Amino acid sequence: MTDPISDFLTRLRNAMKAKHRIVEIPASNLKKEITRVLYEKGYILKYKFEDSENKQGVIKIALKYDPVTKASAIRSLSRISTPGLRRYANVDSMPRVLNGLGVAILTTSKGVMTDKEARTQNVGGEVLCYVS
Repeated sequence: MTDPISDFLTRLRNAMKAKHRIVEIPASNLKKEITRVLYEKGYILKYKFEDSENKQGVIKIALKYDPVTKASAIRSLSRISTPGLRRYANVDSMPRVLNGLGVAILTTSKGVMTDKEARTQNVGGEVLCYVS
């Protein structure tokens, strides 16, 4: 697999289209941090990290749906920086998703965070994905 983050996002998109409640994804430290950011911003219901011996472990994510319309909390999930073309942003050129209604997830020298947190901490970094 050349791009594990893209695989992570694709598994989430596929599970939401199929209306699954839980999706299992192979774990890594970066995927765990992205999952934590998604949970803090209210895009997923809950998550659990399961470590197994001799393996990398699994992330179990409970997806969040609207109780009335059955629509997913995540409307779009798109990968921005790919292994073939890395996208970086400094504080001045930080992206805004849906004019501030969405979230851009960045990896910075201070860890994985959203675009708003990066602006307040005055750091730039690699733009991983947009969530809205």
